[in-house]
Amino acid sequence: MADRTKRSIVIAARPEQVMAVIADLSTYPEWVAAAKSVEVLDADAAGRATKARFVLDAGVVKDTYVLEYSWRPDGRAVSWQLSSGDLQKAQDGSYELVEQPDGGTEVIYELTVDLNIPMIGMFKRKAEKVITDTALTELKKRVEG
Repeated sequence: MADRTKRSIVIAARPEQVMAVIADLSTYPEWVAAAKSVEVLDADAAGRATKARFVLDAGVVKDTYVLEYSWRPDGRAVSWQLSSGDLQKAQDGSYELVEQPDGGTEVIYELTVDLNIPMIGMFKRKAEKVITDTALTELKKRVEG
């Protein structure tokens, strides 16, 4: 798999507040512009999704895919992998939350996506950067909103 795209943002909220928004997958269509629907297929004993189906419509890119989630026990990180997808052949991602001295949270987002269609590496990295930047901006607006 190719190099991961890694971006971060600081959100003026405690890590628990940020993770509560990240973990509430079923509300993503309310604040993630490209997410048309999210259905939690399986959840762990804590009620966090372990498998979810997404319908994505980002203009020229449309996909339906299933992600499998792993939650770090301390509640400060989540990672996921693609289980199946129409357009994607692989997706690995993670959010890690780092508490800041001022009470805010640095959110570190890493993402790698491979598509079933050929794409020049430069364009793929640019797309990953746009995806991660947009996701972090939308998350910040939702948490601080």
